[in-house]
Amino acid sequence: MLNSINCRAILPVACAVTCFVIACCFLLYSFIKSDLVRGEIEHASAFADTVVKSTRYAMLHDDRETLREIIRNVGEQQQVEHLRIFNKKGLIMFSEDDAEINRFVDKNAAGCSVCHVGGETKHHIGTMDKARQFTNPSGNSVLAITVPVYNAPDCYTSNCHVHDASQTLLGTLDIGLSQAPLQRTMGMLQNRMIVFTGMLLVLTVGAVCALLYRQILMPIHKLAIFTEKQSSANLDQEIPDLTGDMARLAKAYQRMAQRLRELEKSPPEKN
Repeated sequence: MLNSINCRAILPVACAVTCFVIACCFLLYSFIKSDLVRGEIEHASAFADTVVKSTRYAMLHDDRETLREIIRNVGEQQQVEHLRIFNKKGLIMFSEDDAEINRFVDKNAAGCSVCHVGGETKHHIGTMDKARQFTNPSGNSVLAITVPVYNAPDCYTSNCHVHDASQTLLGTLDIGLSQAPLQRTMGMLQNRMIVFTGMLLVLTVGAVCALLYRQILMPIHKLAIFTEKQSSANLDQEIPDLTGDMARLAKAYQRMAQRLRELEKSPPEKN
């Protein structure tokens, strides 16, 4: 059965179309996933910038109690896994977790190594470089954003601050957001892509095989039946409904068969 012309023509085409559709759907899923992750990073970065701006007034007036309340209230949101502010030395000054206060952060950690490379400190980093993904001790997938708190004229000119104009960086805000909503979205997208790929494969492979059978395999089958009957005594059989090269081939075979029959009936020449 596998040696029949139908199988030898349809199977390679079906396999090629299947591989092409799966590869295209996989690339599409990869692009969508990358766009969703990038959008989530941009959203988290904007959220972190909002927190920095919200705490700026309290920082300018050295209102530590208000700053603690802001950090605590933001940290109580369901998606926030951690929220802390530490100075340029890495000492955690404010945190939604009181146990972290007055501890030093690890400068070799993923969120710090972006700025601290080769003993030098980068003061300006891009949006994508601010983000890091990891699994916390609770087993939750976290997207963390590190936002530098820069010095500004209203900082070093304030009466209650001792920062001078030459100090570029005052501290850093580090916020971690749960990736559970993104993972749920990616799970639904993956399931839908699988269903979509299956439907696309059925329709595409089915349509290609149907066209291949109708336009090529069926005419070849008709031509084969016609040539088999031409080998019998009936040479005047009407040519089947064929078009193009198949019709010309059938006519050429019929003329050849008729010519061969005429040669067989003619008497041999005498020397």
